[in-house]
Amino acid sequence: MATPAEMLEVDGFDIRVTNPDKVYFPDADGGPITKLEVVRYWATVAEAALAGCRDRPGTLHRFPAGVADGGEGSFYQKRLPKGAPEWVPIALITFPSGRHAQMPVMRDAACLVWAATLGCLEANPWPVRDDDVDHPDELRVDLDPTPGVPWDDVRQVALTCREVLAEHGLTGFPKTSGKRGIHINARVERGNGFTSTRRAALAFAREVERRMPGVATTAWWKEEREGVFLDYNQNARDRTVASAYSIRPMPDARVSTPLSWDEVAGVEAERFTLRTVPQRLLEIGDPGAEIDAHPGTLDALLALAAEDAAGGLGDAPWPPHFPKGDDEPMRVNPSRAKRAWPSPPDAR
Repeated sequence: MATPAEMLEVDGFDIRVTNPDKVYFPDADGGPITKLEVVRYWATVAEAALAGCRDRPGTLHRFPAGVADGGEGSFYQKRLPKGAPEWVPIALITFPSGRHAQMPVMRDAACLVWAATLGCLEANPWPVRDDDVDHPDELRVDLDPTPGVPWDDVRQVALTCREVLAEHGLTGFPKTSGKRGIHINARVERGNGFTSTRRAALAFAREVERRMPGVATTAWWKEEREGVFLDYNQNARDRTVASAYSIRPMPDARVSTPLSWDEVAGVEAERFTLRTVPQRLLEIGDPGAEIDAHPGTLDALLALAAEDAAGGLGDAPWPPHFPKGDDEPMRVNPSRAKRAWPSPPDAR
């Protein structure tokens, strides 16, 4: 017999949770985590989580079975689902292809809890607000270590990122990614489009790479990467990153958790899970709460990008589904390029 649905009241809205006893995380410490526990977690952390996703259109990353199936049944939904409550706001967004879609906006706690009832472990917002979906107000730094890279290298690159951001007029707010990396977000004044924001992110990443050769890298192709990759393309249109307090599809229900800078050097990401983060919030508050109070501009980073270009350092590869940039290098794995364009025969 199916478990009856549960009803939760959030911000004056009644939200129905079907299959509340479905196991989402079978191997979590303290016993299996159910769908209802996931939904209640989002209700608990919603106010803090909204610092990272409030008023932002977002992709729904749905895990109908949680991670009980290894996450294999997960899928991304970029359009408002049929049957969504009428109180869920929407925004018309434009994809790189030029196509449009109505996307749900995470306006308040009720929206986050509603998304959780659909199996969304994460919030995946665009770096824009719904009143202006073409001009980002956030620069995103995604530190993604290549296999075998020590965790301390990620922490040290994050600290260097803080310095470079500050030197260019930006205040970074770090958080664990909830997997193997660290994210750093910085509020920026609106006015630049996605292309300019990505250009600034690329210049930033290259500056960090110059300061930490062999440890930090901007190499887009995995076969060329060594160290901690700064994924500048996370600032391109339609790219999203799991925002603060998102539950990641890890067996321990790990959470992407905002940090103070004093915590970064010694942080261990596995400490932060669905079952430990609510108590942390009660004890210390949200280290990312003040992000909106520290907007900066991209002017200094765009000037750095111009200096790089004048020195012969042009664009870097874009994601494969984007139109090719004017000065983008060949968009093909270097090893494949060598096979396709063999060296000329020896003329001797």
